[in-house]
Amino acid sequence: MSDTPATTLYELNLFQRYFDLVASGRKTIEVRVKYPKLEGLEAGDLIRFRVKDTDQACLVRVLRVAEYASFADLLDGEGPARVNPASTREEQLTNIRAIYGLEKESLGALAIEIQLTAPDA
Repeated sequence: MSDTPATTLYELNLFQRYFDLVASGRKTIEVRVKYPKLEGLEAGDLIRFRVKDTDQACLVRVLRVAEYASFADLLDGEGPARVNPASTREEQLTNIRAIYGLEKESLGALAIEIQLTAPDA
């Protein structure tokens, strides 16, 4: 019997512009609302990111999950360059809030530190 916990695989969609940053290894922090379906997400788990309605996908390993009260707190705590190296903090905050809205932000924000895995992982 093994004491090693099972790795969970999550399937999540990304917009093309964010997928490209993840797939290139430039985006190391993924931002998500603290939805119940992500409650058990932890270091060691895997996430397969997909661009909706395409066959584009990449696999990442979760290194760390941190909770924040707001997206602004998350960007300040994690550093905007790790979330999106192609945009300023203000641009990112506007874009994240456009995707999720203030009502979802009230659930809390997750900073998911990720590392791109080898293609055969």
